[in-house]
Amino acid sequence: MKEQVYIESARALGAGSLRICFRHVLPNIFSPLLVTATLYISTAILIESSLSYLGLGVQPPDPTWGSIINEGREVLRIAPWISTFAGLVIMITILSFNILGDTLRDFLDPRLRRQI
Repeated sequence: MKEQVYIESARALGAGSLRICFRHVLPNIFSPLLVTATLYISTAILIESSLSYLGLGVQPPDPTWGSIINEGREVLRIAPWISTFAGLVIMITILSFNILGDTLRDFLDPRLRRQI
């Protein structure tokens, strides 16, 4: 980003580093950073639930979706809804964050906006 022409132009006009950072760089990296963060949240949820399912995540008095699925595995024949609903909640949450990231990308990227 710092090698872009408008950064060099601002530097040639005598703008300081803080002005260039807050006036030019941050507004241009905010939307890609926000979209990337929403997509990485879903990855973090999936990794945490996978590790908790294996017993390597948060330890047992604290509930997590992965540990709920693991505990529901023991009573799967009697109460299948325990593991099923925990898995559905993980799936819906991850899907929601991915759709949110996709929608933010469509809304914040000026190249993808429709011409009015």
